[in-house]
Amino acid sequence: MRRIYESDALARDDDDPFAPDEQESTRPRAARSLPVERLVRTLTTAGLRQRALRVRIDAPDTVSVGDRVPFVIELHNPLPVPVSVETVSPLRWWWAVDGHREAAHEPAEPPRESRRLVFDRAERKRFSREWDGQFRVSETAWEPARRGEHTLSATINVADPAASGLTAETTVRLE
Repeated sequence: MRRIYESDALARDDDDPFAPDEQESTRPRAARSLPVERLVRTLTTAGLRQRALRVRIDAPDTVSVGDRVPFVIELHNPLPVPVSVETVSPLRWWWAVDGHREAAHEPAEPPRESRRLVFDRAERKRFSREWDGQFRVSETAWEPARRGEHTLSATINVADPAASGLTAETTVRLE
């Protein structure tokens, strides 16, 4: 303990920024970061921010009937600035098979509360999902998909995703 006191490790010096202060200084020691995402949101329109985002879906071309269909959804902001879009519900994005959201004929509707989907600069959001090859026709009943081509799609949940280009689709053949 004597070494600490003799080494002046506890010395307080107003001129040395690395010496501890008795009181916390009220002046900032470092520049605060700018809220760039808020700045971009203020200076650009919603349509421009929506057109900047990219949606992609990848799935195998052919799958046997009864097998699970794995697919990957990628949401990408290619811009060097953060971007956000306002969604129409807390469900920020969704996937569908032949137009049926999450392969259900009557999916549960999320509440109509707007939320914000935020992307950092050049950020990619990747989601892996599987479709079990069946359609939900009621709360407890499922029916298998027929052989043939089925369309998998992914959509960011904005007011008009097709017009904004915030949807992507691919075709999977069940054999």
